[in-house]
Amino acid sequence: MALPPGTPDASTSPNNSIRAPKIALVAGEASGDLLAGLLLGGMQARWPAMQSHGIGGPQMARHGFRAWWPHHKLSVHGFSWELLRRYREIVGIRDQLRTRLLADKPDLFIGVDAPDFNLALEADLKAAGVKTVHFVSPSVWAWRPERLEKIRRSVDHVLCIFPFEPELLARHGVAATYVGHPLANVIPLEPDRAGARRTLGLRDDDAVVALLPGSRKGEIEHLALRFFRAAALMDSAGAAIKFIVPAVPGLQPLIEAAARKSGMAGKLHIITGQSHLALAACDVTLIASGTATLEAALFKRPMVVAYHMGWLSWKLMSRKRLQPWVALPNILCRDFVVPELLQDAATPEALAREVRVWLDAKAQNPAKIAALQSTFTALHHELQRDTATLATDAIQKVLQS
Repeated sequence: MALPPGTPDASTSPNNSIRAPKIALVAGEASGDLLAGLLLGGMQARWPAMQSHGIGGPQMARHGFRAWWPHHKLSVHGFSWELLRRYREIVGIRDQLRTRLLADKPDLFIGVDAPDFNLALEADLKAAGVKTVHFVSPSVWAWRPERLEKIRRSVDHVLCIFPFEPELLARHGVAATYVGHPLANVIPLEPDRAGARRTLGLRDDDAVVALLPGSRKGEIEHLALRFFRAAALMDSAGAAIKFIVPAVPGLQPLIEAAARKSGMAGKLHIITGQSHLALAACDVTLIASGTATLEAALFKRPMVVAYHMGWLSWKLMSRKRLQPWVALPNILCRDFVVPELLQDAATPEALAREVRVWLDAKAQNPAKIAALQSTFTALHHELQRDTATLATDAIQKVLQS
């Protein structure tokens, strides 16, 4: 029996005229899985019968996402030998995914971060008539500005997590919407430090340092031993410090091996995952440059930011840098509000010295800590938006265009 004109069918959302869309997504690494999971939550609320598939992880799976490949398949560290070894595998995955999506076209493709993988795929899909959205603008304001033209060719819309990005992209003909940073809604404005310490078996008066050497294999290989040797120097100096190390489950054996090599195996409290718990509990964090530094800022924690990579990766990346800062809190504040120790400067001695500066300030210069926390609180407010709704609104407009 035919439905009366204007009657929505079973695949149409009652809130809008779009039938439940079929969405393809690609998210690389744990941070992309988290962002995509938050996005899928908002989309699923608007289109309960929505279908989604592609490359992703457990956070996406919670919203009915079907992963054709797991997200960790795209995880590599800089321009490393690991990338060269895995290049054929990664390109092969992209070729297979492209073929599959062109054979059965989705209503929309969303690339979540991973620009080296996603932009080329988005360009091919867009040329074939598939609407494309990129979630998290590539950092063209920090390095590799030549990507702007590639973004313009590849995507119909960019969902930006930093407030200054849409204007920059608009100047180059790229439609974009600021949706806030999802982590600003996940992390409370006032973290429960006392509760986190109770959970970890720490006292209120303990001096606690969280060591976060990264979430990728290459980062662990380059940074974990440096971080743990810095901890050993602080420990040997007689400082009564508790060291917490949240480890990505699949990389915990590498963390434990580095702990043994540093001589700190019995003195590091290694926990599986729970990086937010460690950041809530600590006084200071020694942390790898990346999204985790923004998480630390949202937890209002003093930090020392470090990074190290292979010589070739460092040379290539340094040549393309546009700003003096690498850490996200410094980029967003446009100042060195926290120290950065990069490449050859990231020695255990220097790392230990900078961590001790923050620990000493807690007792001797609390105004310095308070000023940093005030800066990070203002940043938290600036990034706090209803990301899921704003992103879904923008996606709906793309689908309707």
